[in-house]
Amino acid sequence: MDVAKLDLDSYKDLLKKYIKQQDETSLYGAEQMSKSFIKNNIPPEEIVNLHIQALAKLYPNISEDIQSSMNFLLETMIYYGLAHQEFQSLREKQLALQSEIAVAANVQDTLLATAKPDIEGLDIGVISVPAHQMNGDYHHFIKGKDGSLGIAMADVVGKGVPAALCMSMIKYSMDILEEEKMIPAKILKYLNRVVERNVDTGMFITMFYAQYLPTTQMLHYASAGHEPGFIYNAETDDFSEIETAGLVLGVMADSEYPSYKQPVNIGDMIILLTDGVTECRRGEEFISREEILDVIREYMHLPAQEIVDRVYKYFERLQDFQLRDDFTLLIMKREV
Repeated sequence: MDVAKLDLDSYKDLLKKYIKQQDETSLYGAEQMSKSFIKNNIPPEEIVNLHIQALAKLYPNISEDIQSSMNFLLETMIYYGLAHQEFQSLREKQLALQSEIAVAANVQDTLLATAKPDIEGLDIGVISVPAHQMNGDYHHFIKGKDGSLGIAMADVVGKGVPAALCMSMIKYSMDILEEEKMIPAKILKYLNRVVERNVDTGMFITMFYAQYLPTTQMLHYASAGHEPGFIYNAETDDFSEIETAGLVLGVMADSEYPSYKQPVNIGDMIILLTDGVTECRRGEEFISREEILDVIREYMHLPAQEIVDRVYKYFERLQDFQLRDDFTLLIMKREV
């Protein structure tokens, strides 16, 4: 049987019944027919054409004005149908892309996973939250055989999938290094060459690498243009900015990175972060670095993980729960 004719006859009967009775039964029939249209992927202009044909059968002497208005509606629906098809096509592509990015984000989480180390005398807290699906920030812990702790924190200037790929490259470049070569300045010099040779010139990576030696209670570190962190001095009860210098990774092949060291006494805290923390905004205005320290001070009596969690919640609320950049904050407290 001709499906189109069946639809026309059924539609005509429903329309006739509704015009005479205007009852719920006719509307229910129309609802069921609409489901059939959707199932058979009938475009809206064909439905309008169906209505015009049914109307012509029911009222052969319909006025020209009404006929013209129905033709106008038919033309409008033709354009609407084309635009709707294009929209649906774009939406399907967008959904497919979102699905691929979700898979990539899961792969990134697996590839870049790092476990917070358990080191006697140290209390460590860290939080890293991406603004979107893929995280452009990176942090990593490396526990040495000699009891030392390596801490890497990096931020790609640029986000999304390219940033995630760069972070994977950085991570695996570090993994192949021998432990005795895990000296902050040497690591950054090595990674700078890797980035300069393998990453597009429009993409830069900032990085901070520190190595804490429990035997000397000394933090050795170097920076490649990374956001300066802070040191909390328990004896004087004040914060100071970590002194750093060094170009971002990938700018010049022969860049050198100065080495620094900092004693870490009982009660001191080392605070590392990315620009997603310092560039939080209240409305359209950036917060001050002093505000970050004020919030940390408010919670510094808590364990390190609770501190970073509370600080994140504070700035998340400040920005109406909409991060504008990836947010990574790490705090290391020396307890004994």
